[in-house]
Amino acid sequence: MAKIALDSSLFKNAAPKSSILRSFTFLYKYRHIALSAYVLAMLTNSLAVLIPQTIRWIVDAGIVQQDMQILLASLLGLLLLSLVKGPIDFLLGRWSEVASQGVAYDIRNAIYDKLSSLSFSYHDRAQTGQLLARSISDVERIRFLTGRAILRLFQHSTLMLLTFVALLLMNSRLALLSMLLVPLMGYVAFRLGSIYRPLSLDLQHQLAEMTTVLEQNLRGAKIVKAFAQEEAEVERFDAQNGKWFNLAETQVKVTTQHIPLLDFIASLSTVVIIWLGGRFVIENSLTIGELVAFTTYLGQLISPVRRLGVIIPAVAMASAAGERVYTILDAQSEVTDAPGAFELPPIQGRVRFEDVSFSYFGQRQVLNQLSFEAEVGEVIALLGATGSGKSTIINLIPRFYDVTGGRIFVDGYDLRDVTLNSLRDQIGIVLQETVLFAASIRENIAFGLEAVSDAEVIEAAKAAQAHDFIMEMPAGYDTEVGERGVTLSGGQKQRIAIARALLKDPRILLLDDATSSVDTETERLIQLALERLMVGRTSFIIAQRLSTVRMADKVLVLQGGRIAAAGTHDELLRSSGLYAEIYYRNLRE
Repeated sequence: MAKIALDSSLFKNAAPKSSILRSFTFLYKYRHIALSAYVLAMLTNSLAVLIPQTIRWIVDAGIVQQDMQILLASLLGLLLLSLVKGPIDFLLGRWSEVASQGVAYDIRNAIYDKLSSLSFSYHDRAQTGQLLARSISDVERIRFLTGRAILRLFQHSTLMLLTFVALLLMNSRLALLSMLLVPLMGYVAFRLGSIYRPLSLDLQHQLAEMTTVLEQNLRGAKIVKAFAQEEAEVERFDAQNGKWFNLAETQVKVTTQHIPLLDFIASLSTVVIIWLGGRFVIENSLTIGELVAFTTYLGQLISPVRRLGVIIPAVAMASAAGERVYTILDAQSEVTDAPGAFELPPIQGRVRFEDVSFSYFGQRQVLNQLSFEAEVGEVIALLGATGSGKSTIINLIPRFYDVTGGRIFVDGYDLRDVTLNSLRDQIGIVLQETVLFAASIRENIAFGLEAVSDAEVIEAAKAAQAHDFIMEMPAGYDTEVGERGVTLSGGQKQRIAIARALLKDPRILLLDDATSSVDTETERLIQLALERLMVGRTSFIIAQRLSTVRMADKVLVLQGGRIAAAGTHDELLRSSGLYAEIYYRNLRE
């Protein structure tokens, strides 16, 4: 429950209210094609204003006067206007879509870049489903905003202005009367938008919550089945789905209440104008052609206001989506390069912890003024109960987290004085949870390295005792491992991860429970390989087996975030009661 609370606070931080304006900053890169679309919008509006005048001419000069030549010429002119307007509308839609798709492309890249740069602490609190929803559905709403939504809003607004001017020029009294109900329509449309926006924000947030539940269940499908919790998880998803349904139903209710009202006002305006215009025709103060043109213009005037009922909710949804997206883009990483940070030169691998303290999210202290030193080429085994700080030490060396107190040095350089990339380039890591990508075995071993030959990949795989089982695969090193390496066993995945770390040829090697998923025979072979490959490298290994402890130059026994004992296996067995207890309980074979 604590994690869920952290997640909620993380994702509900308000982004700047100018999310709509900010979305258009991404459009600047595509300003030429976007401006071209707006120019075409003005051109198509001009043609739209000419069409009713052409119809007026057809009625008054052609039909009423029974002049066949004028009738044919006018019809040809109307056909020509329609033929010209069609390609313009096509280019208008295409160019606006190209520009808005470019905005979506850039925003998604910006999100991915930001998520890649954020520290582990952000991802510890974030929910994957929330991030997925924001990267896909929310960005899609911003794309619609910067493309068709605002373009249509501009197009309809200018069309209303041009139409009103044309109406005034034809008959000022009737024009003013036609505008009486337009403010009421505008009020209803904007009221719809004001209600729709917060509702849309809640709906998008709930959709992300539902996506999170679905993602967690798909990821943990085996656990759900193993504990026979399918029915309980279905109920949990149903509860989240029900909340989304209720919000969606409310959204539909709001829309269905306002859109028919807009249609009614528009129809009422048409009835009033036809009635008054008919009287003017009877009184000979208005021609039939002018009345037809007037009603056509009125349709052009009413239609944009009516469409505001569709566009304004879309703008409201995009504004809410923008707030959610920019909350991610504005997030600050807790681990960054300090001003003036320099490239870490090639290191030997001496590591020193100096009064290091650390706590996650300001809660329980994990490390408490811990100090030790690892000389070049030493193998340091970390031993202790769960929560004693073993994994934390592993995570602090490559600065996945920053210390909350004290300092860590590599070859005398404070880690916070050097750039992150130059530090991590010289560190090889095998995490406790083996992470493989949905790619080939070769690509997974060579991950992060450029210009790596097949021979080097094979050599690393042999050193990690992975070559034999790889060659038994259907496509050898080109075998696809599936999502998270699902086609491989735990031990196979672990050896691929070790091969990946070894191929990097790092000066510092971090092995977080690296041999926990392999059998005794495979572990023995890996240990032989590691003994050869760790020569000259400073290695930190979280110890789970006696063989790991025996090969270590120094064993650090952790308790309560402090070093309770330090020495070799034989020394500690004689001098440390805590180590002896751990040995006889967990390590002795």
